Amino acid sequence: MFNPLTRRDMIRTGLAAAGLLAAGAARPLAAGAAEAAAGAAKCSFHLGMVTYMVGAKMDLPTLIDVCEKSGLEGVELRTTHKHGVEPSLDAAGRAKVKETFAKTKVKLVALGTTCEFHAADPATVKKNIAETGEFVKLAADVGAPLVKVRPNGFRKDVSQDESLKQIGKAVAECGELAKEKGIVIVVEMHGPPSDAPNMAKIMEACKHPSCGLCWNSNAGDAKTGSVKANFDLVKQWIKHCHVRELTKNDYPWQELMTCFKGMGYTGYTMLETSTKEDPVEFLKKQRAAWEKM
Repeated sequence: MFNPLTRRDMIRTGLAAAGLLAAGAARPLAAGAAEAAAGAAKCSFHLGMVTYMVGAKMDLPTLIDVCEKSGLEGVELRTTHKHGVEPSLDAAGRAKVKETFAKTKVKLVALGTTCEFHAADPATVKKNIAETGEFVKLAADVGAPLVKVRPNGFRKDVSQDESLKQIGKAVAECGELAKEKGIVIVVEMHGPPSDAPNMAKIMEACKHPSCGLCWNSNAGDAKTGSVKANFDLVKQWIKHCHVRELTKNDYPWQELMTCFKGMGYTGYTMLETSTKEDPVEFLKKQRAAWEKM
């Protein structure tokens, strides 16, 4: 018997069917993550975590499971941690890492190195550039778009400006290696040179399109309670971000999120913090705080 469906009924039926097909094709969100995903749709950027410190002792399956259950969307895998994603991995090991992330909605966003370029000895600088190159190859093999490096000090035998130029030029060499693989080098605002004016000088010396900055949410960012002046000084280079415990009022977090929205940021804000709580419950609280901002 003919069923006289109205045009509105047909549209509703079609939308429902499409929704069921999409739900069937996608991996179901873990408990507590559905609300987080709904909130993420309102924002152009994302929340994830650096494995330093909460995830430092988690293997890769545990780490992904914790992210799924807490609604985090991505991870930065820092070197030396239990997940074991290191340049020493052979081809099979790299393929396994890539396959593991292909099965989850959690994105492998970055590899976090400890490579630094301020040494007075040129051979030490070259060694760190070469090590960065090995992480770039690893990133390309496992599917991580970013490789994080850092400044970690000044040379004592030259001016600070000369130190910053040296770091910037070394980062540019890393950028050239990264360009070949389609990877981006992000320089963490870390250590004694970490304030925005110094980081701007590093990037001005670098001048490489495959290099950018990782905003690190340092205590010194806020001048008279605001981060905007320092943020504006370096925002043209920002491609990545670390944040601390978002439930603490030790940093103008709301203003920072507003700054990221204002620049049209589409990357990740990555939690880099420790806790004595159950990691899933702790990260859920951080996600909730992030959503409110």
